[in-house]
Amino acid sequence: MLILLPPSEGKTPADSGSPVDLATLSFPSLTTARQAVSTALALVSGQDDALNQLGVGASLGHEVHRNTRLDQEPAAPAHSIYTGVLFDALGYNSMTAMQKRKADAAVVVISGLWGAVGFADSIPAYRLSMSVGLPGLGKLASFWKPQLAQVLAEHAEGHLLVDCRSSSYAAAWVPDPERTVAVNVFTERDGARKVVSHFAKHTRGELARHLLTRRGKTPETPAQLAHVAAERWVVELVPGTARKAHALNIILTD
Repeated sequence: MLILLPPSEGKTPADSGSPVDLATLSFPSLTTARQAVSTALALVSGQDDALNQLGVGASLGHEVHRNTRLDQEPAAPAHSIYTGVLFDALGYNSMTAMQKRKADAAVVVISGLWGAVGFADSIPAYRLSMSVGLPGLGKLASFWKPQLAQVLAEHAEGHLLVDCRSSSYAAAWVPDPERTVAVNVFTERDGARKVVSHFAKHTRGELARHLLTRRGKTPETPAQLAHVAAERWVVELVPGTARKAHALNIILTD
């Protein structure tokens, strides 16, 4: 089983540590592409209209400025850099040593800057969304799609993919639909359903934690995944097609 996550929008900078070494990250065949994105990001982040180009507000100016020196910033494991609703609910720090090893092996974060990284990969904090376009590279989802296709397909061979990504990150890599389950979260009141972003992020984090910390056999099929999720939530499994992944709908009720 592999769990696909989006990065958090905000990052927690490392207090100390050596700068990122691209050669040590998971999926080293992406190194050249990562260098190209890093270079383009540094150039954009140093321009007067950087905030506008990166689609962020003035309060995030210090994070954008950090983008100009990522090769000098201290790096730390991705599970400590990525924070926010989803990652708080996943709760890596409160896991046992065995559970952390399982998380390090199972979690892949799809990133606008790195393409894809493992949970234990050492990276600096940065500010860059997959929806951004960079000069010379274009929209990052389109840039990364051919870069990620083969390397992630090979990595995912034989695994059930639990896809907790948001739409912009899902566009960067479309895995084999037969082995992929996209996780959707709905709130339901008086028979009416709606998607609420905050609850969706939190519940996806809780699902990831449940899969990584529960006792018992790791799910290997969409049906087994639905059975495991039903230990905690009301769920529906919508079968996929030749082109569309299966969908696990988690229903939150009052």
